[in-house]
Amino acid sequence: MPAIERKHVRRVSPLFVVFGLVFLFAAYNLLHMVMHNKGPNPGAAVTDALGMSDPVTGLRYHVAVTATDAPYSQWQCRIMYYWYKKVRDMPGSDMGNFTRILHSGRTDHLMEEMHTFVVDPLPDGLDRGYIVLNRPWAFVQWLESATIEEEYILMAEPDHIFVSPFPNLAKGSHPAGYPFFYIKPAEKAKIIRKFYPKEKGPLTDIDPIGNSPVIIQKSILEEIAPTWMNVSLRMKEDPETDKAFGWVLEMYGYAVASALHKVKHILRKDFMLQPPWDLEVGKSFIIHYTYGCDYSMKGELTYGKIGEWRFDKRSYLSGPPPRNLSLPPPGVPESVVRLVKMVNEATANIPKWETLNRS
Repeated sequence: MPAIERKHVRRVSPLFVVFGLVFLFAAYNLLHMVMHNKGPNPGAAVTDALGMSDPVTGLRYHVAVTATDAPYSQWQCRIMYYWYKKVRDMPGSDMGNFTRILHSGRTDHLMEEMHTFVVDPLPDGLDRGYIVLNRPWAFVQWLESATIEEEYILMAEPDHIFVSPFPNLAKGSHPAGYPFFYIKPAEKAKIIRKFYPKEKGPLTDIDPIGNSPVIIQKSILEEIAPTWMNVSLRMKEDPETDKAFGWVLEMYGYAVASALHKVKHILRKDFMLQPPWDLEVGKSFIIHYTYGCDYSMKGELTYGKIGEWRFDKRSYLSGPPPRNLSLPPPGVPESVVRLVKMVNEATANIPKWETLNRS
């Protein structure tokens, strides 16, 4: 039976907290993605400005995922945990223990299924509907109060599926992160300088990343996390910044916080792929299924339009998807086919799949 931890942590004072944005982990804008990412799949390339693309394997990392007790979050965590257990013990994997950091402030019925550490959410109303702001606050509480055996931590999300043996991609004090094409500090200079003034350094100090996926030394994350929380809350409080960053505000918060602590990330484009835009799985380690996959029965992607065949996690907000989802029609990219097959394998093997998540 998984260990269960519950830690009541003093809630942060409103004097130190200032916040905001939208629904659940905030839906990406499909048309925006299409317009900006029509190029070939970047998943096989490695960007390594630090000259350290080869990680030193054998150093275990703790897999940590922040989550809520909503059915939408729960079923994704169950699929993620299924694949974590399969990949963890494969040759070449450096995965260590697993924790679901539950920031709903109360236990739920998945506590016996996976190791869970319950933390407090932000005070009522202070997130202004932007639930992602609970993520840095959750990490602050977990790092302060939990027993974490590993020296490194992988910050992951519920909609991550592990597809291959996963080494520790970090190297020493340099974390490994995934470069997001839409995190562009130089293009947001006026806004960024409110939180990263010129005397701190050039904008190139700020990596084009979010907090996830990132593999990082625990001691470094302990330093960054409170700054990440406070910067994100300050960004949300500022109307100009809130409007400019929208659903990626907390990602910019982490990127700026890292720069404030002089932390540079090894950028790994092979860290993960994102169907339907990345067409092949290749040598990537994570499938991130945040985008809806909509196709005609001829296998043609229908940009931002509900397809004749579709898989979109947001179709299952109130309960889990059914077992044995239909496979995509011929012509659909391998990445989408692989995603659906992996979802189907997980749901076929997770007990009480279609009933446990329902309130």
